[in-house]
Amino acid sequence: MTAWFPFLQTIMPAKLYRLVTVAFAATLALNVWAHPSLAADPFRTREPRNIGNKTEAAFKAIFQQGDYQAADRYLQDALSAEPNEPLAHAMKASIAYTNKDWATLDSYSKKTLEKAQNLISSDPLRGNLYAAVGVFLEGAVILQREGTVKGAPQALSRLRQVYQYLDKAEAVSANDPELNLLKGYMDLMLAVNLPFSNPEQAIERLEKNAGPQYLVDRGVALAYRDLKQYSQALEYANRALKATPDNPESFYLKAQILREQARKEKNSQLIKEAIDNFDKALTKKSQLPSDLVKQIERERRKAAENLSNPGN
Repeated sequence: MTAWFPFLQTIMPAKLYRLVTVAFAATLALNVWAHPSLAADPFRTREPRNIGNKTEAAFKAIFQQGDYQAADRYLQDALSAEPNEPLAHAMKASIAYTNKDWATLDSYSKKTLEKAQNLISSDPLRGNLYAAVGVFLEGAVILQREGTVKGAPQALSRLRQVYQYLDKAEAVSANDPELNLLKGYMDLMLAVNLPFSNPEQAIERLEKNAGPQYLVDRGVALAYRDLKQYSQALEYANRALKATPDNPESFYLKAQILREQARKEKNSQLIKEAIDNFDKALTKKSQLPSDLVKQIERERRKAAENLSNPGN
């Protein structure tokens, strides 16, 4: 990963860092999807870590039910009962990023890094992994405070540190599911947006070593969506939706893919299916951040406008 930096510095670092910030914020959130049968660790079936029941409750709220409001309440309990778990602090920072609450993002990016560094001696894998998270979030704070032009050099410096921590985590356990989920999402977002990149390698990382499976499926669906390979994207989106049928964002992802496929194929039936999935997502809009609701509503309106002419 560190070999990328000379190349990254030549391709508009501010723009690149904005891209990776969005990718990483999404990954932070995706990292806390949980399966109810795995109380201690949603990622590993062997050598599980004790992440904490309160933190898990927040996981379930936001990524099984897609309920950001409940997740934020559960996180208050988690931060009190499990104050040394860096993932809880990272989750709080992730919600703050989604809500554009920059003061809270600043506070919890620092707390994420602090708790992660304290964890390194006892668990170097997760300690280094979430130290990368904390440093990356600090870079996002810099960009918001300084602006992309002035803040880009500092943010890029943080990006170097991110990969240094990730390399240390990978040296501990290269095949770890949690590590590969995080790095897989980051690699995919870079690969589908940078020239001369190979998204197939990022997809392979997810499918071979990341977990849990429904997060792998969602990540691969996102990759194929951005690569405009809509049939493959729809296949993986349906897998993710089957595993998380109560999450409105699962319907939203499927709706996006269907709309783009409809435009490509000039297929009005697919647009109707897209609108239906947008509507399913919006039935639970009270659970979602307001900016996300506005985005879904905007894309739903565009799909309806395209209904009479799916080629546009």
